[in-house]
Amino acid sequence: MINLLKEVARGKRGARDLVLDEALEAAEAILTLQATPAQIGAFFIAERIKMESVDELEAFVRVVRKYATRLPIQEGLDCAGPYDGRKSSFYATFPTAFVLAAAGVPVTLHGAPSLPPKWGIGLHDVIRAAGVDPDRLDAEKAALAAREAGVVYIPTEQWCPPLRELRSIREELGMRTILNSAEKLIDFTHSPYLVFGVYHNTVFDRLSRLIIKLGYRKALVIQGAEGSEDLFIDRPTRAYVVDDGQFHLRIYDPETMGLDTPMPEKEWTPAEQAAVAESVLRGEADMAFANQVLFNAAARLELAGRVGSLEEGLYTCKALIDSGAALAVYNSWKNALLGVPRLA
Repeated sequence: MINLLKEVARGKRGARDLVLDEALEAAEAILTLQATPAQIGAFFIAERIKMESVDELEAFVRVVRKYATRLPIQEGLDCAGPYDGRKSSFYATFPTAFVLAAAGVPVTLHGAPSLPPKWGIGLHDVIRAAGVDPDRLDAEKAALAAREAGVVYIPTEQWCPPLRELRSIREELGMRTILNSAEKLIDFTHSPYLVFGVYHNTVFDRLSRLIIKLGYRKALVIQGAEGSEDLFIDRPTRAYVVDDGQFHLRIYDPETMGLDTPMPEKEWTPAEQAAVAESVLRGEADMAFANQVLFNAAARLELAGRVGSLEEGLYTCKALIDSGAALAVYNSWKNALLGVPRLA
């Protein structure tokens, strides 16, 4: 590990990217704690200064996948948002998952208790506020949720224990590390489709090339709300579409769909996030939140090839909410995880 550190920690001008084999060696040493806490912290900081290469990112993804439980329980869409949570934006991806499942596209969500650098409200917190204990969602319950509702939530640190062991170091550093990207790409359910949130557009190219190497059928890399995978509803969103080994920029503009809506300012809590998500599925939400879910669901249906256009996706998703189909999927998901018997 010391020799690898010498290569990445020579400063902005002297540092070099590790080749794949070297990066795999570093990732293995870190994920198995063979490296000391000081070496792990030094590596994370050096990579943050140098900026991770595609090979280095790939290596960490491959090693976290190696030590994670990964089950091909459904073939659908993986929603990969930031584990450091939200401070000021609505978790549109949560209700969107149930709209997509109602349309026949299974969805995998995943997260962990909040992490640096943002320390915001995490999906983990929203799931708990919805009445489901996220720390008790083991493989058996994941399979049940997939079967009953087509929506799975994975508590990442339960399914990938090395990440749990590294939490204290990440908390002490208080900054983004290479794990912030790698943990979002574990692909717990072997999903062919991916939506992946980024904060800075400077990483579009690297992440798109990484996604191609990882073998996803199709993906959207989205510069969304607070670095999430959620398209904005009050302004255009920049995204890269990754398809068939190629990638290109696409602007998702809600105004062109007649959806552009000012977002109300809210002081979010996990309970507020869960309550607004449920109100969207009941068809009772503020128009901004309802439109944001429709816009995101339509884009993801188009990504998965279930509709031919955003317009068709919007009509499809609105019908699923208006008919109560999306709410029924949400209720089935909750009931399955809470052990509520199915009505005959």
